[in-house]
Amino acid sequence: MSASSPRAIRVIGAALGSLSLTVIAGLLIAALVTPAITVVGATVESTAGIFDSLPESIEIDRQREQNRIYATQDGAPVQIATTFDQNRESVAWDQVSEFAKIAAISGEDQRYYEHGGIDLQGIARAAVTNIAGGGIEEGASTITQQYVKNTFIQEALNLDTEEERDKAYELAIDPSFDRKVKEMKLAISLEKRYTKEEILLAYLNIANFGGNTYGIEAAAKRYFATTALNLTPAQAASLIAIVQSPGVLRLDYPENLPANQVRRDFILNMMLDDEGITREQYTEAVSTPLDATTVIITEPVQGCAAANDHARFFCDYVLNLIEDLPALGADETERTENFKRGGYEIYTSLDLGVQVPAQDISWQYADKNATALKLGSATVSVEVGTGRILVMAQNKDYDNTEDGAGSSATAVNFSTDRNYGGSSGFQPGSTYKVFTLLNWLQNDHGLNEVVDGSPRTVPSAAFTDSCGGPWFGPYPFKNDDSFGGQMTAATATQRSVNGAFISMALKLDLCEIKNTAESLGVHRADGKPLMTNPSSVLGTNEIAPLTMAAAYAGIASGGTFCDPIAVDRVVGPTGEQLPGQIANCRASLEPDVANTAAFAMSKVMTDGTGRTSNPNNGVQYIGKTGTTDSSNQTWMVGATTRVATAVWVGNIVNAVPLRSVRIGGLQASVIRHAIFKPTATVIDNTGSYRGGAFPGPAASLLDGTGKAVPNVTGESLDNARSILEATGFTVVDGGPVDSALPLGAINNSNPAAGSLVSLGSAVTVYTSNQSGGTMPDVVGNGMISAADARGSLAAQGFTNIAADYCVQLPADQLGRVGRVISTTPAAGTPTPASSSVAIGIGAPSC
Repeated sequence: MSASSPRAIRVIGAALGSLSLTVIAGLLIAALVTPAITVVGATVESTAGIFDSLPESIEIDRQREQNRIYATQDGAPVQIATTFDQNRESVAWDQVSEFAKIAAISGEDQRYYEHGGIDLQGIARAAVTNIAGGGIEEGASTITQQYVKNTFIQEALNLDTEEERDKAYELAIDPSFDRKVKEMKLAISLEKRYTKEEILLAYLNIANFGGNTYGIEAAAKRYFATTALNLTPAQAASLIAIVQSPGVLRLDYPENLPANQVRRDFILNMMLDDEGITREQYTEAVSTPLDATTVIITEPVQGCAAANDHARFFCDYVLNLIEDLPALGADETERTENFKRGGYEIYTSLDLGVQVPAQDISWQYADKNATALKLGSATVSVEVGTGRILVMAQNKDYDNTEDGAGSSATAVNFSTDRNYGGSSGFQPGSTYKVFTLLNWLQNDHGLNEVVDGSPRTVPSAAFTDSCGGPWFGPYPFKNDDSFGGQMTAATATQRSVNGAFISMALKLDLCEIKNTAESLGVHRADGKPLMTNPSSVLGTNEIAPLTMAAAYAGIASGGTFCDPIAVDRVVGPTGEQLPGQIANCRASLEPDVANTAAFAMSKVMTDGTGRTSNPNNGVQYIGKTGTTDSSNQTWMVGATTRVATAVWVGNIVNAVPLRSVRIGGLQASVIRHAIFKPTATVIDNTGSYRGGAFPGPAASLLDGTGKAVPNVTGESLDNARSILEATGFTVVDGGPVDSALPLGAINNSNPAAGSLVSLGSAVTVYTSNQSGGTMPDVVGNGMISAADARGSLAAQGFTNIAADYCVQLPADQLGRVGRVISTTPAAGTPTPASSSVAIGIGAPSC
């Protein structure tokens, strides 16, 4: 202390005299921030006025801290991620070491338990120092005042823009007269409202310990790999040392350690003087080195990049849902701000028992490092009847850094929409056809109704579209294989025949098909409206896999659709139980429609395009495959009565045909099956997710309103027209064909007599040119059944079919038993259609 200090203290002491606390505080602050003593009446009056006009109180508020995200495994919660805006874990009084409490008081505010928020003796001492130094060199802040100051800093850090934050932060730390007055008055009011223990604990929880580390608990974990409760005297003093100057005393920079040790040992000496530690504890503490042997830096593990490595994309999805969680606040802004403050435990629907193997399967089959194309895959499973997301996996690693991690990683979640961290979606191809099937049934058509499955060109204007249109120009389309001709809607679904679904759509309204899809939650991943045009029937809208899984879950449930949900419940910062996402389930389809569609879709999984994905483990599946033009995107979407799963494998960018490349020994177009089958098997083997039998189809929706085509063979064209039109069909004259029937008589029709066809459909009839005929080939590959052969002959005008005859097969051809081996007359023989013909059936002996 300078020689003039005692005199200065006496001057200030004399001036204090009988003044009130308000005036004393104002006077001392004036002296504290003024280089020279100007203790005059005007100064005292001015300061007192400012003091009295300030806010009366401040509250100890909850500070920003960590949030935790949980999945389940074997029915128990398992933490998968920690997120925070500030690395802080608030702790209770009994969770903090006594050494930390003592270090804080001895190092920062020795008279803490004696003053009422401001330390007049400390202010006087600081004022003398400032006067002697000709500037503001010492602040005389108590722990209570430091808490107030830290509260101002936290408020600054909560502002929206960097400019606002910087400006408010400068004001919070500004050593000005006004700010000091405000800090002191609020400190006094704080001491009136709270106990000393409450204020000290709040200080230990709010203080900055360097960088983004806040609070004694996070600091103990970060710098010493321990907890606040287990801090030793040396560790506690070292941490409290940081708060004096976090930038230069933090322990994660080796160059700071010597300075921190000096401050640490000073605090330890103060703790000894205050009898907070014994001489033995002091000796041991100051003898403890502060170096790499004692400082154990543990980087905080936070964010989805540091989450469970099998659940990082799901973590990202949950974070993108925060604005939608009512439990976090009244609106999006409040929810976001509350989550930034932290302290929430988010309990999700993800089941690691099925998620982990599903993720491993994705990595195994959909090579994240594939070079033949930018290969992506997504697997997402939704619980039927609840919408709970059980699985969300993809082939790429999660990386949301600015630089990324090369082609093997991405921050884009392929499973979901763009607004939730996803992509703009992928064309679902034929998986979208189920919505035409559903609308077909909603309009009372039946599965057994026959439609034209041929590839062809139709006029766009022939489509009804009450949402848009009319459409103009020709619409050409092809089938994915050579299968075509007349077929039932059920066969069309099983074989995924484009031509048949176009025929079905021509009898419907494209807008109604869209509405049916939307009733099951279907929407574009980019947020734009679903498009309606002729090609939309075949799946050209870009949709996220999660959306398709949820839609199929709605069919599997018997028509009840549930919006997908990822958050089951939330525990708030004070332990309060809060709801998660609100389940939004609604009846979207008539049960008869849903169950009949499911019946048709079950044949896809047993005898159709989805059979490769069927686990064949006794669990009934429904499903549909999807392959877009040029096979640049492929899908398999299937469901049991308990879980629906969508698997997408395709191009992330560009349009490389998956059928043209092999990855991991597989044609890329079948990777979807390689992923779906084992994933489904894992789900089925989890008892609570094992599905049962689907209800049967509605009898009324098998035949629907279809009518059988009358047999008009032998009739004149006029009579045939009258008969067919009276039944409800339109008639197309297909022209003459070779036939032994009388000239002009109807030889056959298409669809054939007896076929179930929608009313209003066109039936093409062919008339005889009376030039005779030729015996058709109904032997084919030698594996045609007698029933199919008779049907083929009848369709071509041969109605006089004699009894079958037996053809004995050699031992090496017994696989042809029951099949057509020959005909009489033989194929190609000139034969009038009225002639008697016979079919030879293979047998082991005759």
